[in-house]
Amino acid sequence: MRIEYHRTLIADKPRNEALIAALERVVVKGKSIVADIGAGSGILGLIASKLGARDVHLYEASEEVAALAAAVLKQNRARNCHLYPCRSTDMIDAPQVDIVISETLGNYALEENILETLADALDRMLKPGGTVIPNRIRQFACPVTSPRFAKEMDAWREVGHGLDLEPARAMSVNNVYVRPIGPADLLDEGRTAIQWDDIDLTKPQRSTRKGEMTWQVAQDCWIYGFAYWWSASLVDDLEISTAPGAASTHWEQLYFPLGEPIPAKAGERVLLSLRSRSSEEGGTHLAWTAVHSDAGGKTISRQAMDLDKGWIS
Repeated sequence: MRIEYHRTLIADKPRNEALIAALERVVVKGKSIVADIGAGSGILGLIASKLGARDVHLYEASEEVAALAAAVLKQNRARNCHLYPCRSTDMIDAPQVDIVISETLGNYALEENILETLADALDRMLKPGGTVIPNRIRQFACPVTSPRFAKEMDAWREVGHGLDLEPARAMSVNNVYVRPIGPADLLDEGRTAIQWDDIDLTKPQRSTRKGEMTWQVAQDCWIYGFAYWWSASLVDDLEISTAPGAASTHWEQLYFPLGEPIPAKAGERVLLSLRSRSSEEGGTHLAWTAVHSDAGGKTISRQAMDLDKGWIS
């Protein structure tokens, strides 16, 4: 078990404060029954208990993490907390609850299978009129105009000694990178960011997602790739966001590289098509295509990247 990872979750004050505030708004003392899916060390389940929830059901798939959660629950004498060391989707006759909370979000929002998890919880656990936290995920993208991330890929071209390592570089640009991306790295400092996906988690959702975005460049610039981030609505106006410039969390932004930078001229357009597929069995698959066209719509270049081409075994 990577205890360091769980320490970073406990140390993530913006995350914890937002989730706790959400629970404070919805837990009814002595009445609410809560399911904490992906419970980790058990902090959210414990908070729900301390807020007066009648019962709290915690699900944690990792046996090692579940053992830690059990020790934490015992240490805090949380007698109304019931821990299940399994995936919630594998639970037979799952207890009915008033509130489902599941912080199963990754740097790529869907990489921990939150869509599959919550679809099952909606179907088998949540009472009619119950609350699901988070209730919505919005995904965003924006062109990256700073060269600093692209320079990492060029290490393959700068090795020297007359060597050609282009096959290795091709694998590098077919990967997605977790990086701290700021507004200064983005086209128009991120003001041109586009929401490409809006997921209502109060209804079952498909695990295959697709979005298409187009930017018209106002002035000459180089585009080296694309930044990705998300926001998750919790309750009412409460949300968690991984946007550049938002409060820093243990999550960071993602960098989607291009094979070659795009020399965009004023008036030209850049289109990004982003596709993802995620499941417990198959993992997360991402693919992205960038099309550079002139002001009249004629294609200048097209680049297609796929995460499945970036792995080496």
